[in-house]
Amino acid sequence: MQDYLMGSDWQSVGLLDNLRMERVRTILTHTYPYPHEHSRHAIIAVVVGCLFFISSDNMHTLIQKLDNNIKWWSMYACLLGFFYFFSSPFVGKTIKPSYSNFSRWYIAWILIAALYHLPSFQSMGVDMRMNLSLFLTIYVSSILFLLVFHVLFLGLWYIGLVARVAGKRPEILTILQNCAVLSIACCVFYSHCGNRAVLRERPFERRNSGWFSFWKKEERNTWLAKFLRMNELKDQVCSSWFAPVGSASDYPLLSKWVIYGELACSGSCAESSDEISPIYSLWATFIGLYIANYVVERSTGWALTHPLSVKESEKLKKKQMKPDFLDMVPWYSGTSADLFKTVFDLLVSVTVFVGRFDMRMMQAAMSRVQDGAQQEDFFFDHFSEKDDMWFDFMADTGDGGNSSYAVARLLAQPSLQLRRGNSKLTLPRGNLLLIGGDLAYPNPSSFTYERRFFRPMEYALQPPPWYKEEHIAVKKPELPCGVSELKQYDGPQCFVIPGNHDWFDGLQTFMRYICHKSWLGGWLMPQRKSYFALQLPKRWWVFGFDLALHCDIDVYQFKFFSELIKEKVGENDSVIILTHEPNWLLDWYWNDTTGKNISHLIRDCLKGRCKLRIAGDLHHYMRHSYVPSDKPVYVQHLLVNGCGGAFLHPTHVFADFNKLYGTSYEGKAAYPSVEDSSRIALGNILKFRKKNWQFDFIGGIIYFVLVFSMFPQCKLDHILQDNTFSGHLRNFFSTVWDAFMYMLGHSYVSSAGALLLLIVAFSFVPTKLSRKRRAVIGIIHVSAHLAAALILMLLLELGVETCIRHKLLATSGYHTLYEWYRSVESEHFPDPTGLRARIEQWTFGLYPACIKYLMSAFDVPEVMAVTRNNICKKGMESLPRVGAVIYYASVFLYFWVFSTPVVSLVFGSYLYICINWLHIHFDEAFSSLRIANYKAFTRFHIKSDGDLEVFTLAVDKVPREWKLDHDWDGEPRQPQQLSHHRDFPSKWSAASSHQDPLSTVRIVDHFVIQHTERPDSEAMNGGQ
Repeated sequence: MQDYLMGSDWQSVGLLDNLRMERVRTILTHTYPYPHEHSRHAIIAVVVGCLFFISSDNMHTLIQKLDNNIKWWSMYACLLGFFYFFSSPFVGKTIKPSYSNFSRWYIAWILIAALYHLPSFQSMGVDMRMNLSLFLTIYVSSILFLLVFHVLFLGLWYIGLVARVAGKRPEILTILQNCAVLSIACCVFYSHCGNRAVLRERPFERRNSGWFSFWKKEERNTWLAKFLRMNELKDQVCSSWFAPVGSASDYPLLSKWVIYGELACSGSCAESSDEISPIYSLWATFIGLYIANYVVERSTGWALTHPLSVKESEKLKKKQMKPDFLDMVPWYSGTSADLFKTVFDLLVSVTVFVGRFDMRMMQAAMSRVQDGAQQEDFFFDHFSEKDDMWFDFMADTGDGGNSSYAVARLLAQPSLQLRRGNSKLTLPRGNLLLIGGDLAYPNPSSFTYERRFFRPMEYALQPPPWYKEEHIAVKKPELPCGVSELKQYDGPQCFVIPGNHDWFDGLQTFMRYICHKSWLGGWLMPQRKSYFALQLPKRWWVFGFDLALHCDIDVYQFKFFSELIKEKVGENDSVIILTHEPNWLLDWYWNDTTGKNISHLIRDCLKGRCKLRIAGDLHHYMRHSYVPSDKPVYVQHLLVNGCGGAFLHPTHVFADFNKLYGTSYEGKAAYPSVEDSSRIALGNILKFRKKNWQFDFIGGIIYFVLVFSMFPQCKLDHILQDNTFSGHLRNFFSTVWDAFMYMLGHSYVSSAGALLLLIVAFSFVPTKLSRKRRAVIGIIHVSAHLAAALILMLLLELGVETCIRHKLLATSGYHTLYEWYRSVESEHFPDPTGLRARIEQWTFGLYPACIKYLMSAFDVPEVMAVTRNNICKKGMESLPRVGAVIYYASVFLYFWVFSTPVVSLVFGSYLYICINWLHIHFDEAFSSLRIANYKAFTRFHIKSDGDLEVFTLAVDKVPREWKLDHDWDGEPRQPQQLSHHRDFPSKWSAASSHQDPLSTVRIVDHFVIQHTERPDSEAMNGGQ
């Protein structure tokens, strides 16, 4: 039963180690991220059973009374609708065990607390009060009983009377959840079987009235009649399967500890019942199974009774193995410590490192060679003697594990087989990998670098066998044994420039993990500093710039590269400039001018030798090529590819770019297409909350602050008394307007909240717009939120007021549910031996007190309605401070559920309008979608004739599920073999073969840049 209700865990000691059962135990240990999978199955079973009983008892009553309760059914629809939209991000999957688990039980609590006050359940014959009071009583009893058991069991383990395996302590949350499932099962049984000691067989009686009057006796064998005859099966289940075994007289030693059932004669019997309560019997059975299974499991190890051979266990273990990838960064999380740390690091970086301390200056100062053109720390020419060369470029990786690994898997393959038209292409793996910055999100740290960047790369191409994570490279390059110099090494190499996210900690993490480590997976990293120059074959060069947070190179970089150009770069050489930010697009978008040192280097030093500029930062692919003209051309092609793993950025916002350095450019390729990019933005309306459920914490609090002073609304008679629907609407919105005016004139808290929100909204609008337009957009944005908050506030108040008028709330006081339960407790649960009185005496009154206040805390609507009535009659001043806190807390519990889906809808609509109509918020509107698809990298080929052929390869859909690659696992390997010599270097493949990146990769752009030795007329037509 313990394994049925709780996830299990064992420690391996003693006999277990000798029997080599650790492998078996690992297999049997639950690997699903949700820690209480068995409890979830138990809940599903209870729900199915409940639906079975309800359908058998109340299907005909439900249909018959639907038309008689349309007002209450509409209230049901509104209530359930809000609760569904609140819980929709957690339906069918577990996003994060802690929050999703809390959300499920929180929703169940306040939803049931609201539903049981509505009359429709009573009209269907379901008495929710008895179920709720019984649930809470059993729940408290189960918790106390199991806590005592676990304390005793741990005491026995401590003194050595049980096996050491029992030392694993159960989680409190697991115990609470198991008690809840157990209590729900007992309540379902009580609702449909009762607590009678002797259950008599009752023939099924069908009601021939209402909608069922068209049935005739001869039609009982139809499928619908058979369906309704489930009531007979239910009676058999209640009387046979769950009936107690024996009576109290059969257990004389336990007779004083038994809860007795009702008599079948309904009070007309001469003597009191001697029969055990079926509820008590069922509860005792569940508790007994739980304890028995827990003791057996923790004392002996359940795995010992289910041994597997080593071969079978290894096969099952590999089948269950999955990569531990992290999800995409939740940029709109209100609870993420990483994001708060990112904001802090950014403020410190902007304050300290911009203009005050620059790691690039420190690198230049620490260089051992003074002559900039000869500095071996920055200049590498070991590729220059090759006849031809393949190399790759990607940027902005280290976000979601699935997307980062999908790109890394493609980069690691010995070759890629693709189709272009009717021809097949074979693109071998690059000898060089260039990474354009932003290695890990949201901030640089050991955790983010290792889990978001290094781990996907290592899964794709494993580091050498002698590699150690803690190793620090003191003198680079650290070559494998048998390789004396860098040009002799035949494996792939990697050079990296930092991005703005890598600079948030002053480049400390980048220096530690890139400049002082030798391996990125199976890629060798000879790089020593954050910027570099590479001399490639056929007089091609790559200049890798470090822009820091200045969007420009510093004077020391300028000095190094300008001297290198003078001394080594020939007049007919071709240069590729690699930067993190594509300042040609961003300057055009922001109407700004940055990178003046870069511009000076390109225009006055290179003088037309820059054939290509590549960058990341924008997480899409775009290529612009120059339009031939009489004006000088400083850069022929501009390429942005930030699709290395981070969330997607739009392309339609930048579609109108057309000029740089006085030269006209035209867009040659965009991925995703402009049309697809605009369509994807619609997801902000439909999916914002599903993708950003952690935004609840911020959104719910903001809305509550906006209407905090509006509670309660005591004068709602004019809305409820109008007889026409249009009159209801008119009065409703006039009340909303009156509440708004009251807020401006009398509510300091709500007015201050609205003013603060307006300031934030104004600051949130990009500065590329004028102040007037920013103010208009901010006011409209805040007005939409304020109107939504006021409408939700009034809807909540109308629901409470309606229930109060119909005597469904605020009928007797704060302890209505407990008082009702005590009035019927002795009738339904006889206690002739005085067991309850003894327990109350032994616990010094805590037993009934705990249940009393637990019932009051559970019944939030009643607490809210009673306090609301007191405020409306006597004023807020009459309420003590504790009472005010309790009232606003009870209001917040429901208002938070109502407001969080709406605030996400309003904010998502704002982002959609801004990105598609105004072309602003390109970062905010797409980071909210957290799109892992549309990933790409660019593969270059320096051909033997000196031309540079460029392929951009993309994967439209990134797999979410991975499995162990059988080819990788089955490939024989040598002890010291480097992974780039393997035919199958990547550990994981997609769970579905047709979704694997190797099967879905395609070419989205292809062009050729011709070498400068060719005539100018040919060189100017490089783009295809």
